[in-house]
Amino acid sequence: MGLTATSFSSCKNKPEADLSNPFFQEYNTPFQVPPFEKIMAKHYMPAFEKGMEEGRKDIERLVKNSEEPTFENTIGALDKAGELLTRVSAVFFAQASANTNDSLQNIELEISPKLAGYNDEIRLNPGLFKKVKQVYDNQAKFNLTAEQKFILENLYKEFVRNGANLNKADQDTLKKLNQRISVLSVTFSQNVLNETNNYKLFVGKDKLAGLPQSLIDAAAEIAKAAGKEGQYAFTTQRPSIFPFLQYSEDRDLRRELFHAYTNRGNNGNENDNNKVLAEIVRLRAKRALLLGYKSHSDLVLEPRMAKTPQNVFNLLDNLWSKAIPVAKNEVKEMQKLIDKEGGNFKLEPSDWWYYAEKLRKQKYDLDDNELRPYFKLDNVREGVFTCANKLYGITFEPIANCPLPHPEAQAYEVKEADGSHIGVLYMDFHPRESKRQGAWCGSYRNHHVVDGKEVAPVVTLVCNFTRPSGELPALLNLEEVETLFHEFGHALEGLFCKNTYNMSYIAWDFVELPSQIMEHWATEPELLNIYAKHYQTGETIPASLIAKMDKSKYFNQGFINVELLAASLLDMAYYTLEDPAIVDVQSFEKAYFEKIGLIPEIVSRYRSTYFLHIIDGYDSGYYSYTWAAVLDNDAFEAFKEKGIFDRATAESFRRNILEKDGTMDAMQMYVNFRGREPQIEPLLKNRGLVQQ
Repeated sequence: MGLTATSFSSCKNKPEADLSNPFFQEYNTPFQVPPFEKIMAKHYMPAFEKGMEEGRKDIERLVKNSEEPTFENTIGALDKAGELLTRVSAVFFAQASANTNDSLQNIELEISPKLAGYNDEIRLNPGLFKKVKQVYDNQAKFNLTAEQKFILENLYKEFVRNGANLNKADQDTLKKLNQRISVLSVTFSQNVLNETNNYKLFVGKDKLAGLPQSLIDAAAEIAKAAGKEGQYAFTTQRPSIFPFLQYSEDRDLRRELFHAYTNRGNNGNENDNNKVLAEIVRLRAKRALLLGYKSHSDLVLEPRMAKTPQNVFNLLDNLWSKAIPVAKNEVKEMQKLIDKEGGNFKLEPSDWWYYAEKLRKQKYDLDDNELRPYFKLDNVREGVFTCANKLYGITFEPIANCPLPHPEAQAYEVKEADGSHIGVLYMDFHPRESKRQGAWCGSYRNHHVVDGKEVAPVVTLVCNFTRPSGELPALLNLEEVETLFHEFGHALEGLFCKNTYNMSYIAWDFVELPSQIMEHWATEPELLNIYAKHYQTGETIPASLIAKMDKSKYFNQGFINVELLAASLLDMAYYTLEDPAIVDVQSFEKAYFEKIGLIPEIVSRYRSTYFLHIIDGYDSGYYSYTWAAVLDNDAFEAFKEKGIFDRATAESFRRNILEKDGTMDAMQMYVNFRGREPQIEPLLKNRGLVQQ
């Protein structure tokens, strides 16, 4: 709603007694970034409470204003309401994701229902809605800009979708539902983090056959930190589990580690998520019905590009029907290899990575470990900076003595070609127990305009990449390289956006276009020749290795598509359930995958009890990666037509997409860039789902 958007305008007129709390004073730091080293757990709750108190007063003043409601005195005033709450929310929730501890987890459980209640106070305030409706009904006489019209249209509909037209009794029910869902969502997320942190597979030296030295060194360090020096520990963090599954010759250990990974939140212990998810699904369906929608999916998809669940299923089912036969052929190839080696067993999901790696080596003479030496993290980071410079002319300069959200984070000033300031970019690369799984991009401050002056963005990019170990620097695999380019695409959008207001309305199925298009540059020979340098010799990646990568680009695409689509379909299956949506999570998941024909050799990318996306904002939204893939594959064709670093095409993409996202209709933005609506053929071709 823009009510917790990350605005950092200064907080004025704070009482003297409050000045020990960093949130109650201006940030006296480079570029006014948060003073992380001064912020302690004890500062959050007072700042949250005072932020909500000030926000309520802002809304009260707005509602009591006797002047005729206009865009500026109503929508503009609402956009500015609760500045302090915006400040503390931005820092707290970023830290709760990337640098949490017991204190922050307790605060998160306490504050989430309070914030849900606060937001409901605003959304369900009859005086406020009356004023918003007056502006909406009389908009023709206000001479609004295109951005203002777009915001007003979406804000009005958001109030309605959030219960503004309900009677008092139904609004009270809605508030209780929202607060309960907020607590359950935090619980689900914390359970996944606990399950991930609580598991380690300890093995002796005799169980390391096949593993690369870099993984062995990292496992030794994990075991040492756990007080078991001399042993080797593997975890369910991606940089540990997936190389283990790829290379370990011990089939039983591969199965054991894979089972631990795919059963997080499903172990019948205090971190079990089965009942938590079931209740979230039930309450979201109940809330949708209360708001006049058939299902939760119908509610959340209405403002997106897809509009309806059926349009999502049309896309996913189309790709599913093409991907399953490809995956079945891959199973046959792997089973032949197993049989040829004398393995008297059927391929299981935990075997996939091991035999896929063997097949890739056999078919393309390409080993993931051949690539890693050319993907030193520092070089890949410079590669994304170089790519952005060649496309947009921008530069990245390290900031000295800058407060950091974590000691491992890095800070950069981002500048235009003429040297003018764009914003600040934080990068935080490695896994730790205080950080949730996955990779994401967030914001400590969004671009907006205050009293005619631009406020520059502060963006944070967070990953969980392979750590340096021993003498080895952090060497990434190809998937990690593409992940860094992906998140950097989100960062560029955050840095380039030209929002006048904190409020913005990004279509959730459009949001992955800026990120996914960046992945295309990661493996382009023209850029690889610049950044892919051997970490020891400095030698540029050989043309022969690039050729092998190119030849193998359709390899394993059946698996990649099926595991992604399975997760996307599972998400939709839960949230198209109509009230009363009562499910037994394990039975529901099993029955649904049997119904759609998921082959037994592949497990969905996320199983229900650790599927964080569908709790944290991608509920009825995980399909967005696939929807946006149609867009990004089609959009990259525009670059290929003119040259992948064509500045005119890049400037058009920046002007029409990156600067405008959230301030105008998504399809219109795309058409303004491409000159037409997107076509699906480039996606099918690039994913190996059509005959080449």
